[in-house]
Amino acid sequence: MKKVLVPTLIGIGLTLLFSLLAIIRFVPFERLELLLYDIRYSIHGKTTPPKEVVILGIDDRSLEKYGRWPWDRRKVATIIDKLSRMGARVVLVDIIFSEPSKDDDILAKSIKRAGNVILPIVFDFKGEPRIIQDDTLFDNAIPMIRKADNFKIFPPLSASSILLPVKKLSQSAKALAYINMFPDKDGVLRWEALSIEYNGEMYPSIDLQAARLYRDLPNEALTLQAAEGIQLGDNFIPTDFWGRILIHYYGPERTIPSISVADLLENKVEPSMIKDRVVLLGATAVGIYDLRVTPTSPAMPGIEKHANVVASILNNQFISKLKNIWNVFIVLISGILFSLIIVRIKAIVGAVFAFGFIAILYGIGNYLFFSKGLWMDLSYSGNNILITYFVITAYRYATEERYARQIRGMFSSYVTEKVVNELIKNPELAKLGGERREVTVLFSDVRGFTTFSEKHSPEQVVAILNEYLGEMTHIIFQWDGTLDKFVGDEIVAFWGAPIPQEKHAELSIKCALHMTRRLTELQEKWRSEGKVPLAAGFGLNTGEVIVGNIGAEGKKMDYTVIGDNVNLGARVEGLTRKYDADIIITQATLDKIRDLLAGGDLGHLKVTGLDMVAVKGKAEPVCIYGISSMPPGEKSIIIECETKEVVQMTEK
Repeated sequence: MKKVLVPTLIGIGLTLLFSLLAIIRFVPFERLELLLYDIRYSIHGKTTPPKEVVILGIDDRSLEKYGRWPWDRRKVATIIDKLSRMGARVVLVDIIFSEPSKDDDILAKSIKRAGNVILPIVFDFKGEPRIIQDDTLFDNAIPMIRKADNFKIFPPLSASSILLPVKKLSQSAKALAYINMFPDKDGVLRWEALSIEYNGEMYPSIDLQAARLYRDLPNEALTLQAAEGIQLGDNFIPTDFWGRILIHYYGPERTIPSISVADLLENKVEPSMIKDRVVLLGATAVGIYDLRVTPTSPAMPGIEKHANVVASILNNQFISKLKNIWNVFIVLISGILFSLIIVRIKAIVGAVFAFGFIAILYGIGNYLFFSKGLWMDLSYSGNNILITYFVITAYRYATEERYARQIRGMFSSYVTEKVVNELIKNPELAKLGGERREVTVLFSDVRGFTTFSEKHSPEQVVAILNEYLGEMTHIIFQWDGTLDKFVGDEIVAFWGAPIPQEKHAELSIKCALHMTRRLTELQEKWRSEGKVPLAAGFGLNTGEVIVGNIGAEGKKMDYTVIGDNVNLGARVEGLTRKYDADIIITQATLDKIRDLLAGGDLGHLKVTGLDMVAVKGKAEPVCIYGISSMPPGEKSIIIECETKEVVQMTEK
């Protein structure tokens, strides 16, 4: 339970932290989100722009042909006249005419004749407040404002002064509107302010004015709903609290159709490219330095930004930022769901799952962006998943590695490496505290070892004993037994713990038979070497015991078995001397292998009932059996104990 609970709580805790960061709009993640926003445009690529908008660019070829910028206003008048004759519906001029010129009258007449020209104004936000009373400017203010009380909570963008065209030109224009742009702190132009406050009035952007005139709507068709949006005729344009919209870019620079001024002046432009369109006249030449960094381009001409905004307004293609409460909700739901799942799968699978989970989040975000025009924050939820995965994985690695060291240190002396690895992989198999478990215990003791020790040097005793114990231990491990301990020349082993083994009795008997065969081989070897051979007896018993770590905590602990059935196994081993049997098992062990013997699945064995004995420490008598191998081809037989008087045994 703790293995899952703690990392789950860690994941939920991190999710709550990221939710809080999303609420307070943590700056590093906000900057990352802007980058992810721009990447969406890179993925989206170029889309087909609307046909209502065309750029008339003062490009490098035009400058080369007609001289460096700025041009005289007579030439600008010629351009406007040509556009008017070709049927342009709206002409947006992105050129500031703030200084008087000798050709102002000519230009003013051209603008007046066209009757559809929008001239730019520029607001200043940092200079000293300078109020200009101008009726023409005032006539271009947004005439109706609703929910003005919202400005008390979300004050609008307010300008301190203004730069106007010369009066002759402004009075001739169909409309005046500002061309101010507001890049984000990283210099990228993502937002368009549709309204700015100056001298108590709200003024529309030049792009909004162009869309109004294209639809042939009067100025009264503009209504500002403070902190909510702008009503343009029958269409509502949603904005953020400060009257801004995200710019819907149709692609990188040159996505919007563009015509060179040089081609227009040289009569190389078909009227169909101009007729009934919004024509935006402005600089596209690199040398004029009206270039902007946008999500789609590192150097987009400012006039093309205006074209993108006009086109999106005319086609009602807007991008809305998902309300922050929904972004927080997404962080919470995705983070909690991920935490509940990741703690239940392996680390490598978890890595695939984590990146797949993030890919799904990003896929949803991109779908909403491209298909629904919704900007969903991905930085908080994506980073929450990524960091949660690494933190939980690190925690699990640290705790499981510590647990693995604990398991390895505890069991490496008792069981094979295979069993240790299985315990590490499935630690629930090894309950480190005490528990009741049915096992089969094996006791083996060297016969006459005391006499042998007295007749041989310590070096000889240790050498032959080590050889014997080493061979027997190898066999125990070979049959997946757990080596409990050595007590001098005695071996104690058991099956059924720490890993549950359904066939613990079968494995223990096969191990005992193997040990006797190997001991016979060792005896022949020792005789050939002129050494006195060792002999040993093996006693087995099956039953419920207490298994676990026993000893002084922090000092000396052993993983061992205790209980009456362990003691009985020890007593049974002691009877091998009396009955001159190599292996003796109890009735309980025999009952576990009866079916195997009857079916011939346990080799060729002879099981002989020896006696009904009452060993020291046991009130109930126990039937004991000798067990030995038979020649191949012989069928296993069981000779049951005869019912007779119980033999009382007082020795070990």
